[in-house]
Amino acid sequence: MNERSWLITGISSGLGRAMAEELLTRGERIAGTYRKAGTLSGLKSRFGDRLWLMELDVTDTASMRDVVDAAFRDLGRIDVVVSNAGYGILGAAEELSDAEIDRQIATNLTGSIQFVRAVTPHLREQGGGRIIQISTMGGLATFPGGSLYHASKWGIEGFMESVRHELAPFNIAVTIAEPGSTATNFGHNLVVADPLDAYADGPLGQMRAFFGSGTYRSPGDALKTVKAIIATADQTSPPLRLATGSDAYNAVHAALTARLAELDAQKSVSFSTDADSPI
Repeated sequence: MNERSWLITGISSGLGRAMAEELLTRGERIAGTYRKAGTLSGLKSRFGDRLWLMELDVTDTASMRDVVDAAFRDLGRIDVVVSNAGYGILGAAEELSDAEIDRQIATNLTGSIQFVRAVTPHLREQGGGRIIQISTMGGLATFPGGSLYHASKWGIEGFMESVRHELAPFNIAVTIAEPGSTATNFGHNLVVADPLDAYADGPLGQMRAFFGSGTYRSPGDALKTVKAIIATADQTSPPLRLATGSDAYNAVHAALTARLAELDAQKSVSFSTDADSPI
């Protein structure tokens, strides 16, 4: 396999860091963006010129365009772009502050949209490429306390599912990765809203108690997860969605099954609202 070039946002930690390290170890080139530069000195010293780095806050659209342009200019061609930067927020909708809501949407949703918009002209002009969007099992299934996080991930999944039709004529394929709970530092970076007593005894309170007990163990393995995601770039016809982890499969399967059953139960009502004489 020929050496490829990748552009990955958010490689300071988590799946982005694991993916970058795995690809560099394989001999591929990485253009990586970060917000915490200090954590990348080890990677840079190990891999030298094969690791191109640039600081980026994905909520700064103008800077993002400059960084994307520079990456394509310096690397010449980028075969795969990975929209990975993002974070989670936990709390009931009314517990979150206005600033927390704005930041969550700006980072996970608007930032991802603007990243795809920035790379698209380059991929189109070079004759194709791959876009991988890192989502979550929470992009199709929901849990108490994740309303704004789910909103951001359901939003980017809808965007990516639609934009793949626009990009297909240009030989640009899209895959949405939906990892389950994976052993990374995602939990340490989780923003937790100040709790209201009103939610203490409900589903959200029970979930907080469970995760706060220290007994929960993430079933997903970070290296296995990134290897599965990387493998989609080797496929001639990659999947639109890739759920990784048994918890992701089970949660997404249950959510889709329940959604389809509810739709089927409404079929007669749905058809009954058609016009007698369509205009």
